[in-house]
Parts: sequence; structure tokens; C-alpha cells
Amino acid sequence: MFLKVRLSWNVVVPAECLDAKGLMLQRSIIIRLMDDFSVKKATKDLGYFLAVTTLEKIGEGKVRQHTGDVLFPVDFSGITFKIYRGEILEGVVHKILKHGAFLRCGPVENMYLSYQKMPDYRYVPGENPIFMNDKMSKIEKDVVVRVIVIGTKYVEAEREFQAVVSLEGDFLGPVS
Repeated sequence: MFLKVRLSWNVVVPAECLDAKGLMLQRSIIIRLMDDFSVKKATKDLGYFLAVTTLEKIGEGKVRQHTGDVLFPVDFSGITFKIYRGEILEGVVHKILKHGAFLRCGPVENMYLSYQKMPDYRYVPGENPIFMNDKMSKIEKDVVVRVIVIGTKYVEAEREFQAVVSLEGDFLGPVS
């Protein structure tokens, strides 16, 4: 789910990026904010950081004593993406294993679909393994699959989410 968030961060602008002209200062603050935004990647509460939409306010800068860098409090709006239990998503299969498949959905790289959560599908081994049902519907690499999220986990070390998904429900499975 996409979320619109309002955030307040502190942005540190190195002394060499400071300029007497206000526009250059504002530009430096925005560039630094964008860098910080992309490096942060995700948080447990807000999900993945996707875009800064509006710069609301730049507060008064405070000079750091030892470095000469200036710290500016900044208020801005942005867009994040977070997955929730019970949400219906579409993911692209990127890996098939004997016991299930891994899907990608937006910035989420690891959504696991266990063979136990694929009713009527059976594993077909080979050079390009697939899961197939009696109606010849296939789950294979690069196929888009509509799934329901049954559990999520945030991994702090990698700053990313993992999810367990299922095909158990109405209108779920490969998308034509």
C-alpha cells in the first residue's frame, strides 16, 4: 500500500556546499535530503521510502562546532510503500524452488509463496521448473501472480521487508 507521509528530518550540509546565495543553499539542502532519503531505504513503521513530494519548511541552520557543517531541520512530505497482512498484491516470480516460489512486488524483493499455500498446483521439475495445476495454469519465472499477504517481517540489518503469501482465496493466482 502506498502511504503519504509527513516527516521532519535533520539535514547536514557540509561547509564546502554553503554559499551566500539563498538558492544555492536551498539546492544543497534538497540534494542532501534526497541523498539521505535514498540511503535510509526503509523503516519498520513507514515501509520503503519512494519519493519526496513537497518540501514544506527549512528551519534555521545550526553550525556544528568541530566540522563547520550546518544542520537544518526540514519538514517535507513523501510517498512510502508498506505491505500489510491481508493485502492483495501482484508480484512477479523470480525464482522457483521445489518447496515454493519467490516473488517481487515493487521494492519488496522477498515474497515467499510456499507450495503448501498453492492449492491444486504441483511442482514440475526440469531445466525451467514450474508449478502447474490440472487446468494447465502455470506459475513460472517472470509470471505475474496475484497473492494475499499472510505475514510480514522487517529485517533491520538489511532495512527490508519479507513476506509470506498465499493463493488461498478468490481470484488469486497467475494473471493473464
